[in-house]
Amino acid sequence: MNILIRADSSSQIGLGHIMRDLVLAQQYPNDTIIFACQDLAGNIMDQISYPTHILNSNTPQELIALIQNQKINMVIFDHYGIDVNFERQIQEKTGVSILSLDDTYQQHHCDTLLNHNISADVNRYKGLIPNNCELRCGSAYTLIRDEFKNEKMISREKVYDIFIALGGADTANLTTDILKTLDHALQVCVVTTTANAHLNELKTYIKDKKNIVLHVDSQEIAKLLHQSRLAIITPSVMVHEVLFMEVPFVAIRTTANQDDIFQYLKQHHYAAIEEWTSDTITQFYHS
Repeated sequence: MNILIRADSSSQIGLGHIMRDLVLAQQYPNDTIIFACQDLAGNIMDQISYPTHILNSNTPQELIALIQNQKINMVIFDHYGIDVNFERQIQEKTGVSILSLDDTYQQHHCDTLLNHNISADVNRYKGLIPNNCELRCGSAYTLIRDEFKNEKMISREKVYDIFIALGGADTANLTTDILKTLDHALQVCVVTTTANAHLNELKTYIKDKKNIVLHVDSQEIAKLLHQSRLAIITPSVMVHEVLFMEVPFVAIRTTANQDDIFQYLKQHHYAAIEEWTSDTITQFYHS
């Protein structure tokens, strides 16, 4: 098949869609994969290892033309800005099959729906998808990067007390605020990317902090996590990776699309919070 993956990344919307789509693409080793993305500020198109077409807009018309030109058989949608009407129009005009990723229980017009979150609930999709839609929900479908699978097989010494990764873009700008509450005796690993609009502010703060190591655009996230005693993350795709690596964690909700995993974590007695305060670390980190 010729498969087109429609997803975006930016400093505003984050990088998670592209990252998980790259893992999903590996499930189609005998097919031709192309990505279609808008050139948004802070995107990570340079990390996409497949041909990538730059879109001028997020309109059905432009995408339809691309699908027809590239003779696409299947479209994978992973985009909060694409709704059921958009999907229906694409299928009616091109005849492609559609796989839609969803983690907020929206209505979809698709042949297959994938919610790979541990919190995914099949029953909540009743009335939201076509009757003949194949549902792929829950941990059996979780998209874990090979980086983590390989790293788990290695024995590592714990080098860091705290690992902080609040999304590649840290859209809520929480990292520096959290660092200000941590004891300088703690060895801290901070992971972010150049998509972080607050990166210069972060670099300025840690400039004279010898206990804090900043990793920007690291290719060793799994290793750094494995070397840490406690992870501070968001209730997002990172939860799956941290659980897989069996590292204790605290998840801070920063956006509405994290609500589902956040509630799941709370119900299952994981450390999930809505606000970081000056004494939060004392509740969860014990040397």
